[in-house]
Amino acid sequence: MADKNSIHFEISERKILLRIFDIAFILCGLYLVGMLFDFDYFRITRENWSWTLVLVVYISVFGTIFELYDLQKSSKLEIIISNIVLTSSVTVLFYLLTPFLTPTLPDNRLQIIYFYLAFVVSLTIWRWAYITFISSPRFYKKVLLVGEISNIEPIAKSLKESDPNYKIVGFINCEYENTDRIKFKGLKEYNPNQFIQIIKEQKISEIVVASYNSETITPEIYNDLISLLEKGFTIREYTQVYEEINYRVPVQFVGKDFYKYFPFSRSNQNKLYLLHRRLSDILFSVLGLFLGIVLIPFILIGNLIANRGPVFYTQERIGKNGNPFAIIKLRTMIRNAEKDGMKWAQKNDVRVTKFGKFLRITRIDEIPQFINVLKGEMSLIGPRPERPFFVQELSQIIPFYETRHIVKPGLTGWAQVNSRYGSTIDDSLVKLQYDLFYIKHRSFFLDINILIKTLSTIIFFRGR
Repeated sequence: MADKNSIHFEISERKILLRIFDIAFILCGLYLVGMLFDFDYFRITRENWSWTLVLVVYISVFGTIFELYDLQKSSKLEIIISNIVLTSSVTVLFYLLTPFLTPTLPDNRLQIIYFYLAFVVSLTIWRWAYITFISSPRFYKKVLLVGEISNIEPIAKSLKESDPNYKIVGFINCEYENTDRIKFKGLKEYNPNQFIQIIKEQKISEIVVASYNSETITPEIYNDLISLLEKGFTIREYTQVYEEINYRVPVQFVGKDFYKYFPFSRSNQNKLYLLHRRLSDILFSVLGLFLGIVLIPFILIGNLIANRGPVFYTQERIGKNGNPFAIIKLRTMIRNAEKDGMKWAQKNDVRVTKFGKFLRITRIDEIPQFINVLKGEMSLIGPRPERPFFVQELSQIIPFYETRHIVKPGLTGWAQVNSRYGSTIDDSLVKLQYDLFYIKHRSFFLDINILIKTLSTIIFFRGR
């Protein structure tokens, strides 16, 4: 049986661990700086508790924006160092520039340097320790897959890419017919009669059943699974694991029991939540349109010089319940961009003008959509609205595609902050998985998470 003394951390546990120790190491670093140097700008005292609280909030928010809690990036020191510098720089800057919430600016500029170095050095030491000791093979969760041979490769690949500490040691084919061998490098196939032996020898922590059709599982494997379950061994279904690790719903592996996978969030019918959403939409729309009015002179000049043609354009999109509406955007492409017919927008699309590229990178081209939000056709957060032609095409290829229309489309969304620019069927499938996860789990806290991640997406110029 699995080694009960083995230790591994779940994704949520590692993210909480990173957040807690980021804050703890920074506060300890500031305390040590105060003891070793002439540093009295920041003191942790009972009277000044609010200063510490503001610092904790800043670290958490900017750490999220600059991806300190992305587990893939957190496992590589060469990547996380740059994120540490960015997070430290912006956190210190905001802390210094909000003296109504934080200590008064020090007269001695050397104290600012001490303050900044305490951040960078403390975070670097802690993240080095995390990579060396926690994000290492000794804490890997060792997993054995059970499923049909035809599905193992994409399943194993998706789990491997999602979590660096999720180690799939091999698989057992659950079908009677085994006419083919898996062609997936690094993944070993075991014989069903080795089940218990493999669990003991490899110190397996968890079994993931990745069977598209449970009827294909042989009686021998079924009996072994029941026996292990009765002894308290962890056995989970693949779609559950996939959703937990990737934060998206694997619609391509959802079969006839689809209703089990879509217990959509009660927030979709919660009147208080929906009222809060609508009030937020109105508030952000007014602020966004005010920003647009301020930028209009610069947009007109840029359009006149490098865009040549109409400033705005409208395009039909599909909204809630499949109802079409006209989306409003700043024009970023050449005139008659689709004279040869509709086509997917590509990354680095040659039809995009130089000024249009600037508008897209800065997201300024999205500002007029606040009019759609104000009218109630869109929301601040939700699946991005797609054109009718592509909706019809994708709904015939991708299962449950039109399910994304049960909520209002949004300016930003879970798919936009987690996936790359969508220009293929596969990209659309990934985006749908994220959209369904949002519809299934949407809440006030998930909305806040999306807004924070949107800032990160803009800063790192992703998704366009």
